[in-house]
Amino acid sequence: MHASQGRSAGLGLALASAFAFGGSGVAAKPLIEAGLDPLHVVWLRVAGAALVMLPVAWRHRDLLRRKPALLAGFGLLAVAGVQAFYFASISRIPVGVALLIEYLAPALVLGWVRFVQRRPVTRAAALGVVLAAGGLACVVQVWSGLSFDLVGLLLALAAACCQVGYFVLSDQGADEAEQADPLGVIAYGLLIGAVVLTAVARPWGMDWGILAGRADMDGTSVPAWLLLGWIVLIATVLAYVTGVISVRRLSPQVAGVVACLEAVIATVLAWILLGEHLDAPQILGGAVVLVGAFIAQSSTPKAPAQGPVAGSASGADSGSGAAGAGRGTELSAGRTAP
Repeated sequence: MHASQGRSAGLGLALASAFAFGGSGVAAKPLIEAGLDPLHVVWLRVAGAALVMLPVAWRHRDLLRRKPALLAGFGLLAVAGVQAFYFASISRIPVGVALLIEYLAPALVLGWVRFVQRRPVTRAAALGVVLAAGGLACVVQVWSGLSFDLVGLLLALAAACCQVGYFVLSDQGADEAEQADPLGVIAYGLLIGAVVLTAVARPWGMDWGILAGRADMDGTSVPAWLLLGWIVLIATVLAYVTGVISVRRLSPQVAGVVACLEAVIATVLAWILLGEHLDAPQILGGAVVLVGAFIAQSSTPKAPAQGPVAGSASGADSGSGAAGAGRGTELSAGRTAP
């Protein structure tokens, strides 16, 4: 019963994270149309969130000594890498194509779990990934304006690999006796990501006056600072916090598939708030993504009923309450140690 409740809570957090991440584009697009460079919006997003999480980073400063590689990996891959590679890719290929390639990450996570960590993956979870990817293709209308640009495709694939790093690193250490607090990992990841993106975005050339004005959201004038506040507090801080905790309560592969809902949520919000209407294939694709996510989250292997697994510390649920629910058989030797 306890494991089931933990898994349900994890699913709720994953959905909250998908909603928060999905709302970032709706708030960012009016700012970009108002004159801000996309990379400047990304820098404002990450740097602002890093400032908000600064007290948390100070509270968990021992992580700098205990988990320096984990913090560096999270900042470079899960924060800076995903953002920078994605925005670089959409400068060369259609947004829909880049988004679909980035959300191949759940399939790549399954490959990581199966072939690197050597942990079992259910057929139903794999089916969920296939359905989610197919539905996502309809949502983003991958067939619209497809042009083959090898560099752009490789940049989008790099964003997908960084997305894998987000799910894998979020799960890192969930079964250790002395766990790395997820809030501390997020705080330092944002700080490191902000430093890296400062070099890439060069914000000293940004028109700061735009933030004092107003932006247009489908005919409605909205204060630019309000949109930025949403991006920082909801689409970044809340999104990362709920996302990392959900991975620890579910598993990287399941949380990865549920994260595909971000594209559906982003499209629906754009429909409601920006007037970007959905057509029949997109609505059908969104339904398929939902089905795929449901199949994946309901098909994780059960933890062994008796005794610890050979080579593991104390079974699937040790040290983290419900965090081990849904992971199935986990061998300590199969975990990475960034």
